[in-house]
Amino acid sequence: MKKLQDQHFAVTGVATGIGAELARQLLASGARVTGFDVATPEGAAFPCHRVDLADLASIKPLVEQAQGPFTGLCNNAGLSPRPGREALILTVNFFAQRAFTQAMLPKLASGASIVNMASRAGARWRDNIGQIKRLFAIDPVKDIESFIRDEKIDHVRAYNLSKEAMIVWSIAETEAMTARHMRINALCPAAVATGLLDDFAKAFGEQMAKNIARAGRPGQPEEIAAIARFLLSPASSWLRGAEISPDGGMGAFAISDSLDLSGLRL
Repeated sequence: MKKLQDQHFAVTGVATGIGAELARQLLASGARVTGFDVATPEGAAFPCHRVDLADLASIKPLVEQAQGPFTGLCNNAGLSPRPGREALILTVNFFAQRAFTQAMLPKLASGASIVNMASRAGARWRDNIGQIKRLFAIDPVKDIESFIRDEKIDHVRAYNLSKEAMIVWSIAETEAMTARHMRINALCPAAVATGLLDDFAKAFGEQMAKNIARAGRPGQPEEIAAIARFLLSPASSWLRGAEISPDGGMGAFAISDSLDLSGLRL
């Protein structure tokens, strides 16, 4: 049975990885998909708009061209942590997702679900809430370079901060979205086997390798996409403002290590 028949979902970053797999699963469930990406997916069975999320001014006019209404939005697009592109990381991974969602709001139907693709790299947002609030306060066009310089942000911190901001934004918007009869949640995977995994291995080094070894393997795009599909569906209607971490146990490993919980095992 196609449980998402007559539903219509917008997915950013749809050309590869988790986004491509999510589109495939949504279509297989009977839904319609409209994609948004800087590249056009090869052989796509759905309409896809080309968008460069680094160009914030281009987002609203492009979204206005999309044929709604939509019953869900997955903000999946993002850049991995590479040296020298700190401003791009913060722009694409956070500011563009927020601008895209704001532009999409008039096209989202009552009951719509928004899924923000964050990361386990954003798990320490509580420790960094001051810096996150300062990020929210800047003009992303005029102030981002000075913010990066003043805050001494390298590519790894830019990535982590962008994902912390996605989580905090999801939480902050929950009550307002509830009043609109919509939902918003943050999906926070770790170490997923996409074409970007090598970038993460270089950025996070030995710790990431240890985490994957302890988990037994990296996550797979289809596993994360299945959770995103659930969050977009009416079956998850009581999940609002949640921080959901499909990470193979890596978060639990870190908590157990920091609190020395090994003595409590069976």
